[in-house]
Amino acid sequence: MKKKILAGLMAAALATGALSTAAFAEEPMKMGFIVGSFEHVFYNLIADGIKEKADELGIEATVLDAELDANIASDKIQNLSADGNVAIALACNDAAGVKPAIENADKEGVKMFTFDCTTDSEAINCFVGTDNYEGGKLGGQELLRLTEDGDTVAIIGYPTASSCLDRENGALEALEGADRTVLSGYNYEGDANKAQEIMENILTSNPDVAAVFCVGDPAASGALASIKANASECKIIGFDGNPEAKEAILSEDNGKWWVSEISQDPNQIGTRIVEEMYSFMTEGTVSDEVVYIAPYIITAETLAEEAAE
Repeated sequence: MKKKILAGLMAAALATGALSTAAFAEEPMKMGFIVGSFEHVFYNLIADGIKEKADELGIEATVLDAELDANIASDKIQNLSADGNVAIALACNDAAGVKPAIENADKEGVKMFTFDCTTDSEAINCFVGTDNYEGGKLGGQELLRLTEDGDTVAIIGYPTASSCLDRENGALEALEGADRTVLSGYNYEGDANKAQEIMENILTSNPDVAAVFCVGDPAASGALASIKANASECKIIGFDGNPEAKEAILSEDNGKWWVSEISQDPNQIGTRIVEEMYSFMTEGTVSDEVVYIAPYIITAETLAEEAAE
């Protein structure tokens, strides 16, 4: 009888173990994502792409907001790591500020990735984002197209974010040697209100400024408010390709000023970072350490052609 009872207990234990193993195998892989700020349409669109692809691949994705603050981003890296996420991807809006937290998580065995903007660290296994330098060159070319020799042009930047610094530097390269007076070196800090103040100051000291390249759509929105308030004829080139930019360009009113846009593909950025993380965690490889999504120029003409198609 004892032998039968023992055999029964062993069988039950084995069955329970098998069930536990099966249940564990069916648990989804946990991955964390930290966007720059949900106040920006661009990051909401990235988050949409992340969630769509994560659902498709059976990944349990947690998407958080860093509020464009390195300390908040660092805290959330730590929290995601403690919560059992095997991989974390984030937008490094303050490249230096988040680097220590990234490297600490890497030491704890969490695989680290970046999207939109990155930081200089060997802990990063893959970065997915717009080719921002090339996008900046497109912005500079638009400044040249929309102005004439001898004109003054401006760039409203955001140098603490590597992506935006690349955009500004790309624009400066495109303008190099051209007969333009270039106003640059501003920091709108990702805040439309700050961009409005910067544009106000530019117009006060240079009322004849002919065009401004804004390294993000929030900056373009702020610049637009100031330009309209000052009855300026300054043209705006934005960067992101958010719905608000397309609406402004097509608007009978705002389209007088906001005439061009360097567009990204945020949904594709979100989709692709999930694919690269999944590939790394399941196969140990990524398609490339740096994956660029090509930017392109939007105008009222291109939007009309797109609508016609």
